[in-house]
Amino acid sequence: MRPERPELSRDLGVSHASAVVVGTIIGSGIFLVPAEMMQAVGSAKLVYLAWLVGGLLSFFGALTYAELGAMKPQAGGEYVYVRDAYGPLGGFLYAWTWFVIAKPASVATIATGLVRILGTFSIFSFFSENIFSANISSHVFAVTWGQLVAIAAAILISVLNYLGVKRAGEFQLVFTVLKVAIILGIVIVCFSGAGTATGRGWSNFTGTFTGAKGGIAGFMAALVAALWAYDGWNDLNMVAGEVKKPERNIPIALIAGVATVGVLYVLVNAGVQYVLPADAIAASPRPASDAVALIIGHMGAAIVSAGMAISMLVTLNGTIMSGARVPYAVARDGYFFSALAEVHPRFHTPSVAILLQAVLSIALLLLGGNFRQLFSLAIFAEWLFYMIAGSTVFIFRRRNPDTARPYQVIGYPFVPAIFIAVAAVLLYYTFRTDWPNSLYGLLVILASVPVFGWFRRRKAQS
Repeated sequence: MRPERPELSRDLGVSHASAVVVGTIIGSGIFLVPAEMMQAVGSAKLVYLAWLVGGLLSFFGALTYAELGAMKPQAGGEYVYVRDAYGPLGGFLYAWTWFVIAKPASVATIATGLVRILGTFSIFSFFSENIFSANISSHVFAVTWGQLVAIAAAILISVLNYLGVKRAGEFQLVFTVLKVAIILGIVIVCFSGAGTATGRGWSNFTGTFTGAKGGIAGFMAALVAALWAYDGWNDLNMVAGEVKKPERNIPIALIAGVATVGVLYVLVNAGVQYVLPADAIAASPRPASDAVALIIGHMGAAIVSAGMAISMLVTLNGTIMSGARVPYAVARDGYFFSALAEVHPRFHTPSVAILLQAVLSIALLLLGGNFRQLFSLAIFAEWLFYMIAGSTVFIFRRRNPDTARPYQVIGYPFVPAIFIAVAAVLLYYTFRTDWPNSLYGLLVILASVPVFGWFRRRKAQS
């Protein structure tokens, strides 16, 4: 008799699931993008309009994914929806894009951002120094202390996820609570009466930045920045196979999580705007740090930087946790290397998928700045699959009307239709403004077709 095959464990409760949503979404974006958004639109009113539209779009996406996640609570999330709606090839195109480019590049980007934030502290000033350099074909290959720390962070969080989803979930919950507390502290400081900052007050909300891009192009640039700050709400669906009572907890976590993030983002931006005029926000590389520093001095800026570091670490955990479930799911279907479908007999995690994801991320980190171009390629592909995955709710409603749906999206069919339509507009705008990287992204997706054909023939033969 063959031994029973180990499976993933449903160890994530509703609090863990909510922490995956909130903790993964809130990275460094909220601390940095206010400047980019002000440079794009030039006024506080339009900045808030961009946050509102971006928040509503993300919320509509979360409502749509809540129905899909509760109906199909399996590991892989969007891969499962695209596979079941459009066939194995569609699912493989999604999995290829996420596993080969999007997730490793996200891990590398977040780890690098964490090092950059830590590098603002004088004690870590040595991060920019080389520990190894060599000339290879007239090109200098160098590894800095900062790259080594980024690699260590990626390995540490990967090991945490290897040792069990419950351990990773507890880490996500504790540090997400700490992250939210720091953000609320920043808001309270900004609105406090302490300090000697000048130019503070509600009049800042009516100020303008005359050097803004302006127009529809400017607003779309601000909206893209807002959506980047909101990105990550879909990661919970990738670990749906490890959520307790998914038919109940996935919708609660998605809806409550995205709503919580929206409120926190509005509060932070209001606090920054209360302290800094529009010109100062547009000129600042770190508006939140500068605002707090004006109130309580340089120690305040250090506190914000520490909060950003914690925030990035939590985002890194959520990204590594969710990313490994996609190759695991496609391998379980027989369209990828079978080793990736293995579940650790003791820890009940997709251990091989986690390790391979870590190896790909480390490779990108060793490349230094080159991986950022790969990440740019994935932006167009990511929104393409958001749109495609969201559209599956209509296919399942028509094809399987009698399937049990523990949660049905509020406002159907308008809410998912608006999400899909706006995603299409963003795709058009992204392609028009950055068509080379968008085109390369499409080519990377299409490159997976012969790979899928090879795995399909291999599966048929076996």
